[in-house]
Amino acid sequence: MNRTKVAILGAGFISDIHLECYHRFIPEAEVVAVYARNPEKAQAFAEKHHIPQWYDDYEKAIRESGCEVVDICLPNFLHAKATLIAADAHKHIIIEKPLAVTLAEADAMIAACEQNGVKLMYAEELCFAPKYERARHLVKEGAVGEIYMLKQSEKHSGPHSDWFYDVNLSGGGVLMDMGCHALGWFRWMLGNAPVASVYATMSTVLHKGRTQGEDNSVVIVEFKNGVTCIAEDSWAKHGGMDDRSEIYGTGGVIYADLFMGNSAVTYSKNGYGYAMEKADTTQGWSFTVFEEVFNQGYPHELKHFIECVREDKTPLVTGEDGRAVLEIIYAAYASAGAGKKISLPFTADVAKPIDLWLNSSINSWMW
Repeated sequence: MNRTKVAILGAGFISDIHLECYHRFIPEAEVVAVYARNPEKAQAFAEKHHIPQWYDDYEKAIRESGCEVVDICLPNFLHAKATLIAADAHKHIIIEKPLAVTLAEADAMIAACEQNGVKLMYAEELCFAPKYERARHLVKEGAVGEIYMLKQSEKHSGPHSDWFYDVNLSGGGVLMDMGCHALGWFRWMLGNAPVASVYATMSTVLHKGRTQGEDNSVVIVEFKNGVTCIAEDSWAKHGGMDDRSEIYGTGGVIYADLFMGNSAVTYSKNGYGYAMEKADTTQGWSFTVFEEVFNQGYPHELKHFIECVREDKTPLVTGEDGRAVLEIIYAAYASAGAGKKISLPFTADVAKPIDLWLNSSINSWMW
């Protein structure tokens, strides 16, 4: 088989997940290179996953590795730079959420990929998670009548890496990190219906000494088709990852739980190895996950993207979708800062989205 060559940029938690997917589920792809800023980490990651090349310069990894696809698993502030280089090198791009830090970056990334004839594939795994997809198809079959409300929540006790807590690198807190999943899933469920308005509230309740970013947020999105959507996201919830959705229709309701609904309920007096993402102990009662990566949709997502490259198909989720999510994030931070509902379309000239909340006393960005 002529395998599609992939270079992964990043050697952290999400890169491990992508590697597991490529190795176990996508035989038509071959990971030929990995980049990490620390050369020792890059080499160790390459040796662990039997990757033939490693780099501590991501431009060299893009241009010199012989890859056809660049899989960007880097911190948020590097997304735009890496994408522009990859597009200039005529490489197709898979990019982890969020698409970029700013809307200006997102627009530049989309334009560069269009100009160079490469695909910009936005990795929103909730659009591929098997249980969520089963729920979406039930809705399409008419199982719950007409949707009038969607809810999605993702909560745990905090990210894996320090850069998430630095708003100058991440662009924001939990809304940028995890809220983007809910917002992307809402649009996916509603056929990318336009958004009418956004209202949000947020605060820092657990990590006050570590970050300026919000670690707990609630965002209400009103779509022009009349559907109300509620996103609840938190870095302040203990006990491991919690990821669930609720679909309310005029003829029924669907509840889907990605983690606790796919686990063995376990009691251990002394504890054991791994229960689920972000669980800090396994003593006592715990939820022991089964096929965690598969249930979250990562293999399905990446397999689809590789197929799009190999067969020149249009991706189901693109850079435009990532930009639309980022626009809603902008509006949510603006709403939390102003204490009122924000109508879309919305944009603001800020260095990072969270400035719309942190600098809410400065009204220079207001419409």
